[in-house]
Amino acid sequence: MFPSGWPGRGLLLLRIVAGILPIYDGVTRLMGEPHHESLALQIVAAGAGIFLLAGLWTPVAGALLTVTQVWIALSGTDHLRSRILLAAVGASIAVLGPGAWSIDALRYGRKRLDI
Repeated sequence: MFPSGWPGRGLLLLRIVAGILPIYDGVTRLMGEPHHESLALQIVAAGAGIFLLAGLWTPVAGALLTVTQVWIALSGTDHLRSRILLAAVGASIAVLGPGAWSIDALRYGRKRLDI
């Protein structure tokens, strides 16, 4: 599903937020800021954030973001609310799709078949 108009803009906003936050967390973790989360989980979440920003493989990236955020939340983190929120946004994007402004829409968008 690749909605345009206001629903597409809403999905773009969700993808931007869900993409930027894990990338920021991954970069700060790499810079040496101490966290309770493992480095591998942060890197996987940052990779999913990059795919969400581009709108590439959006259902897979949203599901991966959801799994990593739930795993980080269950492993004991200081920011439990933000992890739960990011997991919910990732699951929402995985179910709803990327919207019209994404690489997925360009590659797999609606095709018109003339018979």
